[in-house]
Formats: sequence, C-alpha cells, structure tokens
Amino acid sequence: MTAVPATGSHHDAARDAGVGSNARVPLADYLAGVLRGLRPLPPLDLEITAAHGNVLAEDVVGPGPVPAFDHAAIDGYAARFDDVSDAQPGRPVRLSVVGDLVASSWRPVRLTPGTCFSVAAGALMPVSADVVVPPGMTDQGMAAVEVYHPTKRGHGVRRAGDELPAGAILARAGAYVTPPLVSVLAASGIGHVVVRPSPRVVVIATGDELVDVGRASQPGQVVDANSHALTAAAAEAGAHAYRVGICDDDPEGLRGLLDDQMLRADLIITTGGTGTGPGDMVRRILSRTVVFSDLSVYPCSSLGYGTVGGQNGVPIVCLPGDPGAALIGFEVLARPVIQLLAGADPVFRPSVRAHLLETVSSPSGMREFRPAYITERRGGGYTVAPLAGGPYTLSGLAEANGLMVLGEKVISAAAGSTVDVILLDRRR
Repeated sequence: MTAVPATGSHHDAARDAGVGSNARVPLADYLAGVLRGLRPLPPLDLEITAAHGNVLAEDVVGPGPVPAFDHAAIDGYAARFDDVSDAQPGRPVRLSVVGDLVASSWRPVRLTPGTCFSVAAGALMPVSADVVVPPGMTDQGMAAVEVYHPTKRGHGVRRAGDELPAGAILARAGAYVTPPLVSVLAASGIGHVVVRPSPRVVVIATGDELVDVGRASQPGQVVDANSHALTAAAAEAGAHAYRVGICDDDPEGLRGLLDDQMLRADLIITTGGTGTGPGDMVRRILSRTVVFSDLSVYPCSSLGYGTVGGQNGVPIVCLPGDPGAALIGFEVLARPVIQLLAGADPVFRPSVRAHLLETVSSPSGMREFRPAYITERRGGGYTVAPLAGGPYTLSGLAEANGLMVLGEKVISAAAGSTVDVILLDRRR
C-alpha cells in the first residue's frame, strides 16, 4: 500500500527541489519538491476502534439523531410538569408511582395525570412525561411519592436529537479519529469509517561499526542509538514503525534487505552512510534512484530522498549517522512525509514566536534547528531558552520541548529578540 506519486517519480520530485547541485539547497524549496511528489495512502474501511488515530478520508454523516430517543438523564421520578409545578416545601404534591423503568426498558408507557414512574438514568421516557424530579426533592416514596420542590419543564430529560440531529456531519475529512469521536460514531450507530491508513515505516541502521544496545561504545564499535530513536519518532508521528536493526556495509546485504522490506513498507528510513567518505555505502548503492542533497540546514546538512523498487516504488529517506543530526533530519523531512502519507493537514508541527532568554550564535548561511525549552508566560506569549546544539544536539533534544529555528541570515540572535520555535509536544 505505497503512496501514489503526484506527477513523475519521487526521484524527479527530489530533483525538482534543486538537489544535486553544488550550491546548498534552501530547506523550503527542498521540502516543496519532495512533498509535491507524494499523495496520501489509498483509503481503507476500518472498524471505528481500529480507526483511532487515523485521518478520515471522507466526511462522516450521522444516520440518526443523538440521543436516539427521549430518555431520562438522571435517576428520579418521570412526571408531568403540570402535576409538579405547584409543589412547595410546606405543600407537597403527591403522585402515585405506577412502575419502575430502567435503562433496558423498551416497551413504551404513558403517564396519566397524577401519576409518575420511578426511572433510572438512560431509561426511555414515558409518553407525556416532560420532567424528571430528582430523589432529593422528594420523600423518595415507592408506591406514592411527595414532591417538595418545583422543577423546570424539561429538567432531567434528554430529547431525541438534542445533541446531534439526523443527517448532521459528525466529522469532516481530514479530522483525526479521537476517542471522543469514536464515542460519537458509536452512539450514532456507525461501526466503520473510511480513513487513511497509518503508514508502515521500516527503519534500518547501516554501518560495520554498529553494535546493538546493552553495551558501551568503544573504538571500532558504536552503539546503534539511531534505529531505536527513529523507530520511536516514527511511532510518535502516528506510523506503524518497525525497527529492522543493523545492516553492515555490504552492498548485496543492503539491496537484499531493501527488497525484503518493500512489501511491508510505505516508507523506508535509513540512517548512516549518506556522506562521501570511503565507508559511506548507502549513497553509493542508492544513488541511481535516491538523490542526496546538501541542504542549508544545521546540524543535518545531508539528506537522501527517492525510491527503491522502481520508479513508482517505495519512498525512502536517508538520514545521517550522527544521532542528533538524524533526529533533526527526521523532524525536517521524514516526519512531514509520514504525515502526508497519513493524510494529515497540516503536515508540519505548529510553531510560535517566543522571546529569547539568552544570546545565541548560529552558523552563517545555514538554517539552524536548535533544541530549546519553551515556556508560556502567565500574561500571554512565550519565552524560550536555548539548549545544547551543534555536536551536542542529542543531549539537548532529550530535554527539549521545542526546536528554535534560526534563519540562514542569522549569525547571532540577541537576548530579548523574537525567534520562531517549533513545538515538540509529543503528539501528532
């Protein structure tokens, strides 16, 4: 169930962004070219519980009213308002209790003047009853009840269609299926909805030097932090994420692994091997269908994007091997791709403007994404404190709830100035 290219191939879309040239490509141009070549995954009919977290592919119209019938909203006595409107503490109204109704009662009953039914919340209202008197306003009698206080007409009653009339649009295409929406759908009698499926994302770490977690790095061996982190990041973005693990710098091994994963993946993410050094195998092996770009982005200046498995094959994102740079690369490229495949709109995280608490410097000509901690001020607005960036981006991200964005022309941002901050709220 791979994404459908808009026009041409994913490889062409990357080229359209200007990648492959000697000059560094502005991020906005690059993303526009990549995302323009993608379409959301084909829609799928799912049971409403299974659809939770997915994006609706079409409007959902309620087949009937909510509530479906008039019922008691509280426990009490279903009565006629005209019978209890004159009740006073010193002059109670006495009614005969002619029966009990519970939520499972289904047979219609009718009230006559001077009578009432003892009802439980959810019970079908008797015909001609237009009020439910709470027990605390009565002597709580069983065969007969005395009402000491008047109530307003309609008190304790929910009428059919009070919340949603028949034919109401319950949710628009593009909305996320949330737990409350699942409840509304179920209450409306809807068991299935048409959604965009969550993308299946496969994560592969490459490199002869990589070893699995549970040991410390040492010369010649580096613990694979990336595949674990990126799998978690993909899951946080709403994907069904699968960590394949470590692939050595073996061309045939990588080709075979990619061939194996194409049938289960809507997107493949690799990490490592995107540079031009002697050990950078990924760039050499995939360069026919993946375009590797030098971007004006710091600390992730090299990204690969294209397809595997033919022109209309599975899209692939190639991220660098440095853990901090890989996570930034995921945020700027892989996450928007996942969101677009899932049918989300917008595909980017929300951002705000915030007042900088301390002066920071930034590389000239690069758009820096720097970990930061953002705080909402009591009187309105936000403040942001920069955290460790550059070679220490990974530790900075572990503390961050935002990414401070410093443009290509920014060499220094003074304390008190206003900067853009992407909100990392750990939700889609």
